[in-house]
Formats: sequence, structure tokens, C-alpha cells
Amino acid sequence: MEPKTTSTQTSERKKSCVNCGAELTYEPGTDLITCDYCGHKEAIEQSEQLFQELELHKYLQQMGAQSHSMEISMLHCKNCGANQHVEESYKSLHCVYCTMPLIIEDSYQEDWIVPGAVLPFQLDQKKAHHVFKKWVDELWWAPNNLQRATINPEFTKGLYVPYWTFDAQLVADYQGQRGDYYYVTKTVGSGKNKRTVQERRTSWSPAAGTINGFVDDTLVKATKQRGSQIPREVSNWSLDGLKTFDTKYLAGYVTEKYTIPLKDGHLEANKEAEKIAQNWIRRDIGGDTQRISTIDMRLSEETFKHILLPVYISSYNYNNKKYNFFVNGQTGVIYGKRPYSFWKIFLAVLAVIIIIVLITLVAQYSG
Repeated sequence: MEPKTTSTQTSERKKSCVNCGAELTYEPGTDLITCDYCGHKEAIEQSEQLFQELELHKYLQQMGAQSHSMEISMLHCKNCGANQHVEESYKSLHCVYCTMPLIIEDSYQEDWIVPGAVLPFQLDQKKAHHVFKKWVDELWWAPNNLQRATINPEFTKGLYVPYWTFDAQLVADYQGQRGDYYYVTKTVGSGKNKRTVQERRTSWSPAAGTINGFVDDTLVKATKQRGSQIPREVSNWSLDGLKTFDTKYLAGYVTEKYTIPLKDGHLEANKEAEKIAQNWIRRDIGGDTQRISTIDMRLSEETFKHILLPVYISSYNYNNKKYNFFVNGQTGVIYGKRPYSFWKIFLAVLAVIIIIVLITLVAQYSG
């Protein structure tokens, strides 16, 4: 008989300073929330329990959908579709992706599957903005407006991005062929051009077997907007730093809610599991090259987590086109597609042409 599932439905609450009543915000790289006004600090209690892996198929069958859930206030961006939760006072609020204004009165309450873990920010906003500014300063032909955009750190926003992670025991039976290289000596050409060469050939032999192993933390992005996807270049986080989820880690940051359903995330995870199975099979077959004709893959003991990963985003509009620049909130790695200044390039080319003309004139005059 299965144990009765206990509902852990809760509501998020803002964290207020006991001294002055101001909101507390998470201090990157620590386990503290801090008051920016009076300096008061509070420790985030660390759970002795490991991250909870939720049984996948109960959720896929829409059973226990309200278990392990939490109610949060959401703001939906009508421009890019991002669903955002903000753990701070509503000041001048704009979408972290596309910079469109968000209407505070449009906020609504919504349930989500409580994150099993969070990877806290290791860089604060000033450090992330410094990384962004240094990167822009080193760009050639950057528009002056882009350089001016780096002056104000408020343009750099911290965002927790949702991901699904999937674990499973993988077993696969396979049939295929093992290829071993060998070389034969051949004579090519004629007359003075006659020579011998080594030609590589492959000896194929049948192969079959069973591979098995544990697939750990297959990472699948849980959101999709009409643009501004987090690029792969900044999507390399070390999950060793994951902490048991506590809403205090969200204080002062924007949190995006998943828009890719668990079921769709599971399908993507299965595709990754198939790639893993193929790699294991090729290693099991051995030889120099391999052919795989059939795979019968089974997954069991499947579990999942909803986790939050940190990234900073700076948004900038140039010539009616939006550019986003991303900084990994753990490693500081930056990536962005940059605009080019037509006039800077034009003037540089013009200057080169003028210099060439002057050099030519001087050479003719000297001659």
C-alpha cells in the first residue's frame, strides 16, 4: 500500500526586516538575506534532507497535482509571453526579457510545482553589470547608445530560470555491428607517377548485448518565449551547488514560471536518454566504428525535480531591434549578440580610404 501523499501547498510571502520593516533580499554567494537599508542579516536555514525527487508518473497522470505546490503572484508579459514572479517591491517594473512595462494591477495568483532545489546567485548585480560593461567596452564598432546603456546597473536584472531535471534507470537491448579498421597496400598511377598507398578498409562483425545504468539530472529548459532564449553559451551551471529550495533565495530577483509542461519536458528528456543509450552502446560494441540497427530502451524508477538556475540579463534596443546580453549568475560567463554602428564603420572605412589616397599622392609628388 502506497503511503498517503501529504500536501505541501503554501503561499509565498515577502520577507520584512525586523528592525525597519524594509524588504530583505538574498545576498549572492551566501546563505543570508540582507536589509539594504539598515544592514540587518538573517540566515537561511539549511535543510538536512536531500533534494526531494518526485515520482514522475503520478504527475504525468495528473495525480497529486496540488501536492508539493505553492501559490505565487505572477505577471504575464503580453509582448514576449514570459511569466514572471518578482520577489521585491514593485517600483518601475519591466519585463526582464523584452523591457516592456508590466502592469502591476494585472498580477494574479497561480500554483506551481514547488522547485525541489535552487542554485543561488554567486554574483551580485554590481559584479554582473561590471562583466557586461567590460564586455561592451572591448567591442569594436559598438554604437554609442549601447555604451551609454552600460552606465546604469538597473538595466542588468537577475533572473531565476526554471528547468526540469529527470533521473531514471536505463536498460537497452541492442543489435548492431562492430567495425575494425585494417589497411591494404595498393599500387596506383603508372609510369613515373606509379606509387603504393595504404587504403583503409573496415571488417564488420555482428554485435548484440544489453547496457544499463543510471541517467542522472537530465536538464531540460522549462520555458519558451517568442524570443530571447537563454543561449547555450551561458547555460553551463555546476549543479553541485544546488540548495534545498527556500523562497528566501528568490528575494530581490525575478523568477520565471515554467511554460513547458512536465509532460513535454519528459519527452525531451527521453530524447536525451536515447542519445545517452546510443553512446553507451557504441562504447559497449567497441572497435573503431559502430553500426546500431535496433535499440529496445526501457526507463524505470523515473523521478523529476523542478529547479531554478541563475542568470543576469541586460536588455537594450537599437534601431527598433532588441538585443539581450546574458551573464551566468554562477560563473560570470557572458554572451550576447551585439549591434554594429553603421556610422563608426563608415567613418573608419572613409578614414582608411583618405589615408591611402594621401599616401598615393605623396608618393607621386615625391616621384
